[in-house]
Amino acid sequence: MSATAVHSLWTMAADPIDKIDAPKIEYGQLSPTLIVIGAAIIGILVEAFVPRKSRYYVQLFVSVVALAAAFAAVVGLAAGGYGTTKAGIAAMGAIAVDGPALFLQGTILLAGVLGVFTFAERRLDPVAHGNRVDSFAAQAASVPGSDSEQAAVKAGFATTEVFPLLLFAIGGMLVFPSANDLLTLFIALEVFSLPLYLLCAVARRKRIMSQEAAVKYFLLGAFASAFTLFGIALLYGYAGSVSYATIAQVVDGTVETVNPALAGTMGNDALLLIGAAMVVMGLLFKVGAVPFHMWTPDVYQGAPTPVTGFMAAATKVAAFGALLRLLYVVLPGLRWDWRPVMMGVAVVTMLGGAIVAITQTDIKRLLAYSSIAHAGFILAGVIATTPDGVSSVLFYLGAYSFVTIGAFAVVTLVRDAGGEATHLSKWAGLGRRSPLVAAVFAVFLLAFAGIPLTSGFAGKFAVFKAAAEGGAGALVVVGVISSAIAAFFYIRVIVLMFFSEPRPEGPTVAVPSPLTMTAIGVGVAVTLVLGVAPQYFLDLAGQAGVFVR
Repeated sequence: MSATAVHSLWTMAADPIDKIDAPKIEYGQLSPTLIVIGAAIIGILVEAFVPRKSRYYVQLFVSVVALAAAFAAVVGLAAGGYGTTKAGIAAMGAIAVDGPALFLQGTILLAGVLGVFTFAERRLDPVAHGNRVDSFAAQAASVPGSDSEQAAVKAGFATTEVFPLLLFAIGGMLVFPSANDLLTLFIALEVFSLPLYLLCAVARRKRIMSQEAAVKYFLLGAFASAFTLFGIALLYGYAGSVSYATIAQVVDGTVETVNPALAGTMGNDALLLIGAAMVVMGLLFKVGAVPFHMWTPDVYQGAPTPVTGFMAAATKVAAFGALLRLLYVVLPGLRWDWRPVMMGVAVVTMLGGAIVAITQTDIKRLLAYSSIAHAGFILAGVIATTPDGVSSVLFYLGAYSFVTIGAFAVVTLVRDAGGEATHLSKWAGLGRRSPLVAAVFAVFLLAFAGIPLTSGFAGKFAVFKAAAEGGAGALVVVGVISSAIAAFFYIRVIVLMFFSEPRPEGPTVAVPSPLTMTAIGVGVAVTLVLGVAPQYFLDLAGQAGVFVR
């Protein structure tokens, strides 16, 4: 081939692209995420430039102010009509700003504030070498039990990097339920997963167990991410686009323009079904649904308890938000294919979580299996495929996140010489030793069990009602049976606390600082308010339950 021929081919290929348009970014609509990510970057600079003595206070201040400002921005956007009439797509099609996105972002930010309070708690462990200590390793990089670790404890070091890591995780979680194309979804997934893998590994006590939890979470999480990415590739091959709207049009058969390079594979149903299954599998892993739940008990037990509480609440909210958007916006035309499969997953998740929880002897593992059962209950609302289904899931996620953070905050208070006393036998007679703490924990357990006048009952009622009206009555029957099984082990713990003799060598209840007291107090207040007067919040979730297409 002559040089001129090559040259003419090259110029023909290069001609159409005369200019690349500058991206148009709606900074106001993206402000909640930008504030949190900006604060996380400031947190990294604080680690580099602020003296070690002051870092803890500076990081705590930056984190709380950023989360409060981001929540104010979410409320401002909702008040400005971005959840209803002005809902739209921002950042050149990458992010949806609509009711579900804003509702879930608000929930994640409030959970984040309570998470920061539990992370910052420094009064539970006895003072070491004249320094107050928190739940995190003095120096995360040192080998457990080594001389360097002991030197770090003596010097009073603290791993204050947990605050920017938490902010990065929250930043990724804010994008996850509002992502409007598959690449943004994947990047958000990684941005919030990687900090969580690290946070799981930095417990001060039981460090080996904590590192084991982090390795398990990382390996299984990377495996699930790989499935998600493979599914995204297949969906791109199917639709010729990663945009949610375009994929939905190709599924419905209403697409106008066909990408010539992908014309051969476009509309190939095998790619669609396998790709959708793989992406959904990645999201089910994050919510801890059976059979993708294997990581949950080990990670919940091994991670530092404040991290477990935050992760149990916020990750579920973000992942269910993303799952809702994927099923309701991208794959509504595929409903007859995914509904039966998701019904099966919901049934085994509800029953599996409830039945296996009965055999647990560790309070953190028990709460982990209970969270698996709750994932099944929330899936019942997802399967309803009605507007009520969306709003019931939003309400349930909001109610569940406060109960979870409160319950894990209470777990941090019950301690013996080795740190937290998580074995159930040690909780015997707690109601006589410390009636207030036992009563608060009982409120959270009753909410998990779905007893009337708690938020758990209102949430379960909303989800089951939506499922029944959406034609999934069988699921409601299984849900009620699972709730009855689950009620057994929650009430067993309450009986153990109030009707057993306290052991003479049993654990003590530490008196926390106002930070943890606030987290627990807010948890109790929200649980009771949403249980006694849920209507306003159900209406709010109902208004927020419409996805922008």
